[in-house]
Amino acid sequence: MLIGYARTSTLEQEAGLEAQKRDLEALGCDRIFAEQTSSVAARKALEEAIEYTRAGDTLVVTKLDRLARSVPHMWEVLQRLEAKDVALRIVNMGIDTSTPTGKLMLNVLGGVAQFEREMMLERQREGIARAKADGKYKGRKPTARAKADEIRALHSEGMSMGQIAARLGIGKGSVHRVLNAEA
Repeated sequence: MLIGYARTSTLEQEAGLEAQKRDLEALGCDRIFAEQTSSVAARKALEEAIEYTRAGDTLVVTKLDRLARSVPHMWEVLQRLEAKDVALRIVNMGIDTSTPTGKLMLNVLGGVAQFEREMMLERQREGIARAKADGKYKGRKPTARAKADEIRALHSEGMSMGQIAARLGIGKGSVHRVLNAEA
């Protein structure tokens, strides 16, 4: 049985989710699990899809980045599938782990992806260090401090920290820091 899994990161990517589901249906997936959630958030539909699979099934995704947030996460998912005797098919890469060649290709591409990610992070750290040394990198502008007057005004009206945070779209801890700075 072919089990499909589709994911987009945000609710604004509705068309992307629909395209993935359409592609999975065209491939003959008997059941499709779909969700709109960040790759780092809890992924309930992915867990349900893995749980739903049985020996001999194949989990199908249109692209690897829809399935795994990182190479270690990909290996974790793959090990869970292999323990259940379930194959993985990644459509845009032409990889199917039900074949020895598919397993080899996934290992090679996974290693290359991990290497590239580490190189990108290294370049990013170097760029930030260089920008800091040149005085060009200041970091993100603090949002709560910019709203300190609004925070104080709402607090003086009797609003709770949670209500202030919700109204201004900032964290409760930020409200707490602004109010405690006065004490």
